[in-house]
Amino acid sequence: MSRAERTAAMLGARSMALVGASPRPDSFGSRMIIEAQRGSARFHLVNPRYDSIDGLPCVPSLADLDEPVDVALLGVPDAVLVEQLEAAAAAGAKSAVLFGSAHGLRDEIRRIATEAGMAVCGAGCMGFVNNALGVRAMGYLEPDPLPEGGISLVTHSGSAFSTLLRARRGFGFRLAVSSGQELVTHAADYVDYALNDPETRIIALLLEAPREVARLRDSLLRAADQDVPVVILTVGGSPRGRVMVAAHSGALAGEHAAWQAFCASVGAVHVSDLAEFADTLELFSAGRRATPGGIATVHDSGAERALMADLAHELGVEFAELGADTTATIGDLLDEGLAATNPLDVWGTGADTRNLFGACLRAMVDDPAVAVTALAVDLVTEFDGDTAYADAMIDVAKATEAPVAMLTSVASAIDRPSAERLRDNGIPVLEGARSGLAALWHLARWPLPVSRVVCTVRPKRRERWLSRLTDDASPFELLADYGVPVVDVRTADSAGAALAAADAVGYPVALKTTGTAHKSDVGGVVLDIADDAALAMAYTAMADALGPEVTVEPMVEPGVEISVGVVRDPGFGPLLIVAAGGTLVELLADRVVACPPVSRDAARGMLDGLRIRPLLAGWRGAPAADIEALTDVIMAFSQLAVEIGDLVDAVEVNPVIASPSGAVAVDALVQVRGVGQ
Repeated sequence: MSRAERTAAMLGARSMALVGASPRPDSFGSRMIIEAQRGSARFHLVNPRYDSIDGLPCVPSLADLDEPVDVALLGVPDAVLVEQLEAAAAAGAKSAVLFGSAHGLRDEIRRIATEAGMAVCGAGCMGFVNNALGVRAMGYLEPDPLPEGGISLVTHSGSAFSTLLRARRGFGFRLAVSSGQELVTHAADYVDYALNDPETRIIALLLEAPREVARLRDSLLRAADQDVPVVILTVGGSPRGRVMVAAHSGALAGEHAAWQAFCASVGAVHVSDLAEFADTLELFSAGRRATPGGIATVHDSGAERALMADLAHELGVEFAELGADTTATIGDLLDEGLAATNPLDVWGTGADTRNLFGACLRAMVDDPAVAVTALAVDLVTEFDGDTAYADAMIDVAKATEAPVAMLTSVASAIDRPSAERLRDNGIPVLEGARSGLAALWHLARWPLPVSRVVCTVRPKRRERWLSRLTDDASPFELLADYGVPVVDVRTADSAGAALAAADAVGYPVALKTTGTAHKSDVGGVVLDIADDAALAMAYTAMADALGPEVTVEPMVEPGVEISVGVVRDPGFGPLLIVAAGGTLVELLADRVVACPPVSRDAARGMLDGLRIRPLLAGWRGAPAADIEALTDVIMAFSQLAVEIGDLVDAVEVNPVIASPSGAVAVDALVQVRGVGQ
C-alpha cells in the first residue's frame, strides 16, 4: 500500500481493535469503548483480563481477532507499547493509534511500522475523528456529535485538539486529527487525505515542529491550487519555547521567522495564538470571500473606535479609503457632530439603531475599496431586550454576499444567545479586538501570493564547490563565482606582506583579522588606513592581539550596510536572510527571511520589509543606493542556496555596502556543514 492508501485506511477505518479495553468507569480503556460505540466502525475489544465487557466479547490478544483490522488503538502503557505494535503488525492491522508518550521507543516504533507498511497516528496523541465518515478513534471523550463543517484540523497539541473541538464557535469539522509526535504519519499525509475530500473547505494546522517540510510544502501548494485556505498556528518560536517543545516531544521546533517564511512561500495564513486561530477559522468558515482591499468597521463608541484604530496600526491592518459617494451617503445618515470616516462612530442620539447601523454597514459593504466589513460593538446582554445590533447585522448579511462579521472586544461579556443567533444566520462572531482585527485582515488579503519560482541549477558549479568547500574555503571566491561583486581582498601573515597587499590594492585600505567572525567586537578591524606607516603600526598591534593572519582590502564608496546570507535551518533547510548590516545587525534585529528560491520582485520585497529601508532610498539628503544592484546580490544568494545550501550551515556577507554606484561585499564568512550532518 502507498502512504496515501495507508493513511486513508486509518482515517476511514471500517474496523478497529481497542487494545486495553476496560470495564472500569472513567478509565482510558472505558473511554475508548464509549467513543467507538459512537462511531461507524465495527470494533473488537482486546484485553487478556476479560472475556467480555458490558456484554461485548473481549479477546485476549490481537492474534485472536477474526479479521485484520484497519486500525488498532493501543491504549496501553509504554512498557508494552512496542510489544503491542508488533502484535498489531503481525495480525495484519493496517494502522495504529499510539496514545502513550513513547519516550525512548520512537526509533523502534518507526522501524516496526515501516517494515509492516502501517500508518501511525501519534505517539503522544488524542486520536482522530473523521466527521465525514463517522469514524471516532480516541481514548478521550469529545463532543458527540462533533460540530459539522468544512475544516480539516491537524494539531500536534492534544490540549488544543480538545479546545477547538469544544469551542462552540461558528465552525465545524470534516476531519480532526491529534497527530502528536508524528513518528510515522505526518501532517502532509493528513493534508493530502483532506484535500482528496471535495467537501474540505479549510485546512487548519497547529504545528510545533517542521517535519517532512518538502512534502508539506507540496501539499499546501496543492491546497492553494484548489483554492482551499490554509491557516497555520506554530509554536516554539522563542528560545524558551523551542526548549519546551524539544523536552515535550523530542522534536526541534521551527523558529518563528522560519515558519513565517514557509507560510509566505505556500500562501498560508500564519496566526499568532489560539484566539486568532479560532477567529480566523470562524471568519473563513462563513464561506464569503473578498476581493483584496482594506477593512471597514462600524462602532457605537468613540473611545472604542480609537482603540481599534490604535490596535490596527500596531498590527499593520489597513482600513479602506472610502469613496466620496460612500462618505456622502453615510454623512447624510449621521447625527450632527459625527464624521463619515473609517473606522466609523455611529452613536449619536441612539434613535432607530437598527436602521441607522444597518444603512451605514450597507454603505461600507458596497464600497469597492472595502474587502470585509465588521460591526464592532460589545455584544453584551441587553437587559431591556434590545436586539437592534444583531438585527442590523442579519439584515445586511441577507442583502449581500460580501464578507461581514461581528467584532467584539471582550469574549466573557458576549451575550451567548445573541452570538448563537448571529452564527445561525451565517455571521461570524469574532471574540476579541486583537484576534478579530487580525482575522479580518487575513480575509481581506486572501488569497495570498504563492512562490512558484523555477531556479535553473548549474550542476558543474555545484560539483566544483562540493570539492572545494572546506573550513578554509575563500568566501570571496565563492561569492564571486555566484556573481556577487566583492572587494579585492588580499591575505597576509606578516607586516611586509600586508604592505605589499596595500600597494597592490591601493590606499586607503581596511585591515581585518581572520581569527574571528565578529571582528569588530575584538578590535579586529581598522578602517581608512592612509599610508605604509599607519598600516605597519595597525598590523603590529593586531598581530600581537589576535594573530598574524589578516586581510587587506581597499576602502569602498560609503553607503548603507546590509547583511545578506543563507542559513541552514535543521527543519526547513536553507533560508535566505536579508538584514540591517554592520556591527548593529544583532542589536537592530531588523531582518526578513524567505524560503529560496525567490523571484526578483520577492527579493525587492525583502528589502522593502526592512525598517531601515528609507536609508536605501536616501535619508535626509543622502544619495539613494542602487536598489537593483543590491537586488542582484540577493538573487545570487538565492541561487547559491538552491545549488549548495545543503553543503553549508551558513554563508553570509556582512556588510554589503549599497551605494549609488552599486553594491559590493566587503566582509564574508562560510560555515561548512560538519561531517555526517
